[in-house]
Order: sequence, then structure tokens, then C-alpha cells
Amino acid sequence: MKSWSDKVAFSMRSIWLGLLAVGLAQSAVADENTEIVEEPIVDADRDHWAYQPLRRPSIPDVQNVDWCRTPIDRFVLAKIEAAGLQPANPATQQVLLRRLTFNLTGLPPTEDQVELAYARAPDRDAYDQLVDRLLASRAYGQRWAQHWLDLARFAETDGFEHDKVRPNAWRYRDWVIDALNADLPFDEFVKQQIAGDEIDPRDGNKLIATGFLLCGPDMPDINLQDERRHNFLNEMASTVGSVFLGLQVGCAQCHDHKFDPISQMDFYRLRSFFEHPDLFKEHPVATKEESEARLNWETQRSELLFAKGDFKKAVLKRVRTEAGLPKLTLNDDQLQKRMTDKEKKSWTYITESLAKLEKQGRPPIPMGRVMKERSRTYAVSHLRIRGDFRRLGPVTRPAFPRVVNTAGVTVFRAPQKATSSFRRLALANWLVRRDNPLTARVMVNRVWQHHFGEGLFRSPSNVGLTGYDPTHPELLDWLAVEFIESGWSLKRLHKLILTSATYRQSSLPHRNAEQGEAENVDSSLLTRYPLRRLDGESIRDAMLAVAGTLNQRAGGPGIRPPLPPELVSTLLKNQWPVTKDSRDHHRRSIYLFVRRNLRYPLFEAFDKPDTNASCPVRSESTIAPQALFVLNSDFALQRAKDFAADLIRNSNGAVDAVDQCICRALGRYPKDNELSLFCEFLIKELRRLNKRSAADKRPIPVPAEFANTDKENYAAALTQVCLAIFNLNEFIYLD
Repeated sequence: MKSWSDKVAFSMRSIWLGLLAVGLAQSAVADENTEIVEEPIVDADRDHWAYQPLRRPSIPDVQNVDWCRTPIDRFVLAKIEAAGLQPANPATQQVLLRRLTFNLTGLPPTEDQVELAYARAPDRDAYDQLVDRLLASRAYGQRWAQHWLDLARFAETDGFEHDKVRPNAWRYRDWVIDALNADLPFDEFVKQQIAGDEIDPRDGNKLIATGFLLCGPDMPDINLQDERRHNFLNEMASTVGSVFLGLQVGCAQCHDHKFDPISQMDFYRLRSFFEHPDLFKEHPVATKEESEARLNWETQRSELLFAKGDFKKAVLKRVRTEAGLPKLTLNDDQLQKRMTDKEKKSWTYITESLAKLEKQGRPPIPMGRVMKERSRTYAVSHLRIRGDFRRLGPVTRPAFPRVVNTAGVTVFRAPQKATSSFRRLALANWLVRRDNPLTARVMVNRVWQHHFGEGLFRSPSNVGLTGYDPTHPELLDWLAVEFIESGWSLKRLHKLILTSATYRQSSLPHRNAEQGEAENVDSSLLTRYPLRRLDGESIRDAMLAVAGTLNQRAGGPGIRPPLPPELVSTLLKNQWPVTKDSRDHHRRSIYLFVRRNLRYPLFEAFDKPDTNASCPVRSESTIAPQALFVLNSDFALQRAKDFAADLIRNSNGAVDAVDQCICRALGRYPKDNELSLFCEFLIKELRRLNKRSAADKRPIPVPAEFANTDKENYAAALTQVCLAIFNLNEFIYLD
């Protein structure tokens, strides 16, 4: 029997539920008729620097003209001179070599490159040629694709509770690498990712490019599919706004933006471009090569089947004629017994070729999540009251953000016989219009950011009022106009920046104490090159490269190298099935499998971002796990063993081995005191190991090929030298 208090509580609960039901019912009826008051865009809204029309500013005059190499330097030097300061001295050729190779390829310089840097006097043409060679290398796309994949929130799983694998997600990663290596103009790079299927629905590569829109996290098993769709579209629209325009449009999902002139209607108009009826449907994503392979297989099979049929008819006709039985029928075995030796050879060739082809199997059609519209009709889009997917507000139609759309461009209607709505193509074309003030500014700033550690404005995905103003606004606009007028070429933009005197400065603090203090107060003046730590991918790839074990094989599904045993013990079954071919474990970091709910330990320690959201800037922490990983992890120790083994095989004695070790790891020749210091360390380690008693059974880290040989202790001592050099700041930082 219920107590009095229980009855009161039950009654109150019933009343509240009843009131809630009435309120929801009333709101559901009223929502579609709710009038949304949208503030008009006024001239004052466009006073902000980011919304100003893009014009090429004049190049400023400076006193120290001889210091300048490109127009970039004039803009930078003008501010330095205005502050009463001076730029730093030029960096040495060896420093520039290492800086360039890591910035452009994510890899350390080779021994041959280091040797050339020492042998050759400073030469502008030689430097320019080095930049060109690095930009032309395959490693360039592999390095710079990672910067874009951070923005694209790329992963090969869905995320959330089940974190299901997306088997062909890697194809988008490979598309980005190939596009950057081919120097696909950035305007085309944008268009293909927004509307590749509407540009050419028959081109598999353009379909794969639209994977950008679908890279975000997803909950396919959620009970409410309307909620899934709502969240997915919101994330998609928010990402497009921040990545291409630098606008935080996602802040207007539930209400007008609190600071920027972006209304809730603006957000849902932008979202309307992506209201795809088959948003979660998979489509064929075969590349041209895969399609040709499938077509070749089917063609060969058809030809062999026809040849087999024609051959049987010819043999049967001969047998009938010889037997005088015009209606004789025979099966294959009976027919084969009546074949001549020559006919048997032909028959065997045809049947064996057909059997071999059937055994190979028809190449499968890979399926993946890409955008592909099949008709000009599209789902009706509504504003969602307070961002609630259940509360439909007024109908919204595709339109560009008003504060940026100064030319008043409208979305064209698709032709009557069109196979697509062409809404996304309209958006893509507008994003790269000459009168759009944001797209070029935002991308130029991102490129600058990855070369200098910080952009010309420090909030690369937020140009709004809550973001940072540019430190060099005229330089930003000059670069943006130059970028557009040079055909949106990223490689030309890279070269323009990398050949500047600004980029070629030393990172050493200025000897003048007053200037040094000013630099510490305001580093944005660019009076010297900023010291930066390498990211986790570059550290891993550098260890593999200097050890001589880096596998340069490109492309394909993400690989899963072994994980530490203590981490494996916490995983679910098949959460990280290790790739069978151990050679693949040494491939470049960009090809490692990206699971949303499990980051590779080295990358997690060195601040690789969460892939659940677009990441414009990686944080740079200094924490104990970083030092512990480089000093104690199985990965670092194994790379040190590989490095030592390679040095022993390719050196003439201990001194030469130490010399090569420093040269390969640090990109420069060792100084006299360094060489003697590390040789002394090597000798001490060797003595310690030689003194080990026979009873000491503790394992020592030694390359497998030198275990139980007369070089075992030497190899183990050299391994410790290699490990020590991996732990130098100079190995992990870029100056």
C-alpha cells in the first residue's frame, strides 16, 4: 500500500507530465507558423576587417631594401622598422635545409642533402631549386594532406559507442594527397569537395572528394534517425563554414550568433545546401584504375566464353560431318575425346584461362559514403526552433551568408532535365568567387600558420569579432590577391613564402638586450623565426627515416601497427587487428589507421587532435609522457636498435658511426666537442657491458642480427647512443 507522501509525489509527477504534454503539443502546432524576426545586415556589420572587399595593397617602402627578397619582406620589415627593431641574421644552410624538409615533407634531410649543404656556398638559385624539388616530391602531399585532414575531421570509423569501421574512408585521404601533389588549383580543390558529384557524376575521384562533407562522426545505430540526420547536417554545415570561410556559423544553430552578424536563418539557409535525401546511402567509389580493372576482367571473361562456345561449335560441326550425323549432340567430355591433338591444346588453353580468371574473381565494386544526387528534387529544409530537431520552424531555402555575400549572389535553379539540384555546386562556385572576401584570406593564413607556427591572424577558423585581428593585414590581403591571381596554386604560394628573407631568418634571439626583450613581448613582429616542436607524426617518421627502415609505400587502407601490451589488454576484440605484413608497420604516419575512439599512443602524447571536430590549430603541450615515450617506449627502443644496426653495416669504425648518427638525426655535421662527448659515452657503455658477469642474465637491448656475436656489446652500446640522440631537443624541435 502506498504511503501518503508517495501518493502526493505520484500526483505531482502526473500533473507535471500533463503540463509538459500540453506544452509540447501547443509548441508543435505553433512552430511552423512561428515568425522569425531576422535583423537586417547594415553597413556597420561589414566594418569588421574580414568582411572588407579584397584589394591588392601597395607594397610599402622600407629603409633596408637589400634585406628583402620578395614583396612579403617589405610588409614584414616595414613593421619591424616602425618598432625600431631589426630582423635576425639569416639562418645557416644546414638549419634552412632541415627547416625546409620538415616543413614541406615532414621528413629529415638525407645525408646527401646535408653533404651538399656543406659543400656549396650560399646560392639563391640552389635554394630555390631545393624548394622546387621538395614541392615536387611525393612526400610533400603526404605531409600537407595531414594539415587538411585535421580540418576535415578525417577518421576511418564512426565514433561514439560502437565506433564502426568505414572500410573505404581511406580513399578520401589518398585523394587529398594526390590533389596536393598534382597542385590541383585550390578553387577546384574546394569545388570537388563540396560538389564533385555535380561537376561530373561519372568521375569516381570527384565522388571520393565529396567525402570531406561526410568525414564527421556519426551514430548509425541511434533509435531516432531524424535526430541522427539533424546532428549530421548541423556538423556538416558548421564545418564548411569554419574551414572555408573562417566563420563560426555553428554558433547560430539554436539562436542568432551572439557577436557576429550571423542569424539562425543564415545557418539553416547554409544547411539547406546539404539537405540530401540519401545522405547515408553508400555509393560506388571505384577509382578510374579500379573501374578499368573490373571492365578488363569482364571483357576477358566474355571473350573467353565466346571463344569457348565458338570452338565447341567448330569441333562439333567437324565430328557431325565425319560421322554423318547432322543432329549429333555431345557434352564437353564426349566432345573432348573426339578432339585432335591440336584441338585439345586450344581447348586446354581456353578452359584453363577461364578457370584462372574465375579463380581471381571479379574485382569488387568498392562502396563508400559520398555525396551523389540522383534528381533535381531535394528534401525540404526547416529552421529548427532552439535547435531542436523535433520543432520545425519556417521553411528555409539555400542562400549564402548575408554578411559575406556583398554582391547579392542568388542560388540558380537547376535545369528541368538536370540529374541533380546543383545547389552544392552553386555554393562551391560562390565560395571561390573573386568578390568573396574570406576564402582566399582564410587559406593563405592557414599556409602561413604551418610555416611559421602561427597565422597572420591567430584564430584561423574564426575571422569574427571573437577571433584575433591580423598582425599584418596588408600582407594578408596582398597574399590573398596574389594567391587568386596566380591561379590558386598552393605550390606557388609555398615558394613565395619559403624564398622570403622573413622565412630564412635565424631562430636565435637577438644579441641586443633591448630588442630581445621587445621580441619576447611581441613575437608577431617576425623579427626571427619561431622555434617549434615537431608533431607526433614527424617524430615517428623521422625515427623511421634516420634508422633506414621507413617504408615509402603509398596509399591504401589504413595500417595498424602493434600497440603496447598494456593498452591492448584494455581493448575489445578486433578493435585494433594488427596488420599482418610487418613491413607495413613502418609506413608513413599518415597511413596509420585513424580510429576515433583510440588514438595511436605516440600521437596522443604529442597532441594529435581529436577527430570528432575540425581542428584548425594543434595544441603544443610539454608533458611527462612525451619524454617517457621517446626514452622508454618499445617503438623508440626498436628504432634505436635499427639505427645502430644500420650504422654498423655502413660505417668504418665507432667514430664514423657516431659521426653518421649525428649527421642523419640532426641534419648537420657534429661539432668537435659533440663527437668526443658521444664517443666517450659509447666507450663508457661498452665498458659497462663488457664487465657484465656471466651470471647476469638480464636482457640488453641489442639489434637482433648482432645478438650472440662478437659485436653484441658494441651494438648494444651504439643503440644507447642512438636513443640518447632521439631524446635531444634538437631532434624534436625545429629551429
